[in-house]
Amino acid sequence: MGKPGIHFPGLGVGLVILRDGKILLYKRIRVPEAGHWSIVGGKVDHMEPIAEAARREAEEETGLTIGRTELLGHAEVISGADAQHWVSFLYIAREVSGDPRLTEPEKLSDFGWFTRSELPAPLSDFAKAAIGYLDNENFR
Repeated sequence: MGKPGIHFPGLGVGLVILRDGKILLYKRIRVPEAGHWSIVGGKVDHMEPIAEAARREAEEETGLTIGRTELLGHAEVISGADAQHWVSFLYIAREVSGDPRLTEPEKLSDFGWFTRSELPAPLSDFAKAAIGYLDNENFR
């Protein structure tokens, strides 16, 4: 049948986690966009509601407990360099508890909280799209 993102467009989710005017970003190890800083997320499983996938992926990758989420928008990334094509729904969470950690070191190598003026480079296309949806009031 093939693999999502490689043999046909994959359906993914991303979650912007905001706390005290800062965004939580993780540095990716794997393609697509290996070596880039990104929001947390991943693929939607068969028969899994998209909002639940966003929460699940974020909790798996960060160790945080995610409260209410809201839909921000979507992003489409076609990466010729990685030969991957993903369409993702982007969500935001402002209600989170716990401290983030590296729970999947085979996928992610580093993380941090960043203000709009101190974003790390390079940013993933998914992170750029998500940040584009944020207003300055909540993300300084």
